[in-house]
Amino acid sequence: MKGVYVIIDPEHCAGRDPRWVCAQALRGGAVLLQLRAKQLADAAHLTLGRELRAQCWAAGVPFWLNDRADLAVLCDADGLHLGQDDLPVAEARRVAGGLALGLSTHSAAQVEAARGQGLGLIGFGPVFDTQSKLRPDPTVGLAALGTACDLAGTLPVVAIGGITVQNAARLRETGARYAAVIGAVCKADDPCAATRALHDALLG
Repeated sequence: MKGVYVIIDPEHCAGRDPRWVCAQALRGGAVLLQLRAKQLADAAHLTLGRELRAQCWAAGVPFWLNDRADLAVLCDADGLHLGQDDLPVAEARRVAGGLALGLSTHSAAQVEAARGQGLGLIGFGPVFDTQSKLRPDPTVGLAALGTACDLAGTLPVVAIGGITVQNAARLRETGARYAAVIGAVCKADDPCAATRALHDALLG
């Protein structure tokens, strides 16, 4: 386990500036950071992406963008993360060029299909019940996460869905490389302390 993958979503920042939440997460030890901003207009989305990318680079942390291949290229992101219903990986690569690509998966079959696509990582979950999506996929549980990690081989797996400081330690033996969180950091009273606590729980 390498640590906490923080997803910044302006809709989940408790009314606070996502730039501030990002800075706090980086101070707390986030090892990878992604912007997910499904409700922002394109211009605002691009501006925020560039600002968060600059913060991440100053901290030596990779910055990824969710869903939007065009905006990922324009804001000079390190990677683009896709869902099962987003652009297919091959089509996204035509737009995103050499950016690292990630893909969310929710079953063993999807993990196996992802293996030969030249991805930089895959997400797998939701491991626990999540409140960060309007229509979440069915919860898969820890055993399925462990199986997914075995199937993925050398492809890094990000555990996703419902991860909190209370359950993070349970991920240690699954083989997941990262644990992705939204609400556990973005909604926390102290996002810096929350990120640090999650990192400590994950790494023991």
